[in-house]
Amino acid sequence: MNKLGRNPWAYVLFTLPTLLLIAVFFLYPMIMSLRYGFTQWNGISPAKFNGLTNFITAFQDKYFWIAVRNNLSFICFSIGVQIPFILVLAFLVSKIRRGKSFYQTMIFLPTILSTAVVGVLWSFIYHPQAGLLNQLLEAIGLKAWQHVWLAEDATALLSVLVTNAWQWIGFYVVLVVSAIYAIPKNILEAAEIDGAASFGQAWWITLPLLRPILIVIVLLSITGSMKALDIVFVMTGGNPYGITEVMATYMYKKAYRIGEYGYASSVALLILLFTGTLTAVFGWITKKQGEVRY
Repeated sequence: MNKLGRNPWAYVLFTLPTLLLIAVFFLYPMIMSLRYGFTQWNGISPAKFNGLTNFITAFQDKYFWIAVRNNLSFICFSIGVQIPFILVLAFLVSKIRRGKSFYQTMIFLPTILSTAVVGVLWSFIYHPQAGLLNQLLEAIGLKAWQHVWLAEDATALLSVLVTNAWQWIGFYVVLVVSAIYAIPKNILEAAEIDGAASFGQAWWITLPLLRPILIVIVLLSITGSMKALDIVFVMTGGNPYGITEVMATYMYKKAYRIGEYGYASSVALLILLFTGTLTAVFGWITKKQGEVRY
């Protein structure tokens, strides 16, 4: 066994299958997207090099910018609305003494459902006639608040954002609760002895110590928002009139419905570029800030 561990070819042998999978299913498609992004190609005939034409067309396309705006809306909703709600929910769960596993399981349950199931489920909830939401509004005397939620400009994107948040909140709550449990108890006990109330402990002690996990959650939110496709595709398909279109659904339609594979490849490269830029900027900002230690 010791001889095997000292043999460098043993490491090559064990890592080679994984490296082959990465090369076939990640590196090769990325290289081909980079190649076809600078061509005019319909997926059948030979690709024709057209330089930066695809990218210029994308920057001049108002529907592309609608898709970019919607991806940014996903990010803003995740960071500005979803994460504060996650923190509050995680603090409440961490204070539960009885049935803690039950509540954690119930909160985490939506995460294990496929996005297609979640999209169909919430599409029924948003149904204008038979949907639970409109029926509930009518039952409590708020019939004026009823909407055709997935078909109106003012509510379609918000409805998708709420659904997406509902699916993933449980995953992030479990991460935050685990981080809360990892905080040394003597720190919280010292704060309690000093007279800090529950809110004071959460705001001045627990929250700063959660900074590492919050950074991870924000990064996951950014990358997840930039690659959002399935939830939009299932619930609205980018409708009405492209109002809920995101960059991934825009790319999909250009490739598989219109047959502009070269242009779709350029959009895929722009998604990669925008995602890398946003994560790099966020990483630079977090490095500038001090780290809380205990």
